[in-house]
Amino acid sequence: MAETPSQLATPCYVMSYPHTLSNEVLNNVWMVEKSKEYDPEEFPINKPNSYRQFQDLYNFIASASMVYLMPSAGNFQDRVYVANLGIYLPHIKNANHIIMANFKSEPRVGEEKEGKKFFEMMGYEVHDCPYHWEGEADLKYLSGSTYIGGYGQRTDKRAYEWMADKFDMNIIPVGMLNEHLYHLDCSIFPIGSDTVVTCAELFTREEIRSIENYAQIIDVDKDVIKDCVTNSVRMRGIVMCGSDLMDSVRSDPWYEKEKIKVETVEKICFKLGLEPAFFNLSEFDKSGAALSCLVMRLNYNDVTSLR
Repeated sequence: MAETPSQLATPCYVMSYPHTLSNEVLNNVWMVEKSKEYDPEEFPINKPNSYRQFQDLYNFIASASMVYLMPSAGNFQDRVYVANLGIYLPHIKNANHIIMANFKSEPRVGEEKEGKKFFEMMGYEVHDCPYHWEGEADLKYLSGSTYIGGYGQRTDKRAYEWMADKFDMNIIPVGMLNEHLYHLDCSIFPIGSDTVVTCAELFTREEIRSIENYAQIIDVDKDVIKDCVTNSVRMRGIVMCGSDLMDSVRSDPWYEKEKIKVETVEKICFKLGLEPAFFNLSEFDKSGAALSCLVMRLNYNDVTSLR
């Protein structure tokens, strides 16, 4: 088997610089709501700010891992959100497989073609999904051959049936009904290979019991979930989460909600012996996006058991 970045002992990720970032096309409910909250002159992406915020996150991740920057080919407004581009399959040990997204969101259709070229150049076996499915953001790896797959808004459940058959995957399907939580990373965060942060209220009892067969659940409040607690990424012993609390003042209307989110992440990390790290990603928030959207994993060797 030819070696790819996935065989590295260090954590390995893909990111993409926000050269083409735009929020002109309102392709999710968060963007629609935020377009009404902002002054019309302030809502468009501030490119210098987005570059600075992206660089802060990139520098932090790259200081402790390998990060590959995917070229910004094409004029795609959401290209920077690589978590939707596809997924690397870590349960297959004798080959390097990546499944590319099949985008339902119109502004993103075509990104997968450029991504496919990128991964093939890196030595991966790349596969096209025949059904609508939006990448790692909708499919979360636990351990062994087990994944949690969200469906119902951007992803067709048949995509998981195809994956299970073709790649011998055990996928726990969970329906996503809340329009604000349109990708799985908006409501589920595998903080360890056997530990999941979520809100049980968002799923059926059967779905929660299926997850509990493989992982313990840290149950958090639904309102905190909507503030992007689960849109986090673990790198070794660090949990990275987006927050602009450090640049806010108490009089800001979002201050108290953001404070509760930060405290929630800090409490979870303290309980599990992890360290939180927060990054202001306010420009990406205008796209209805959060930190986990900006990162795609190429291995999982740093996400260990927390039991």
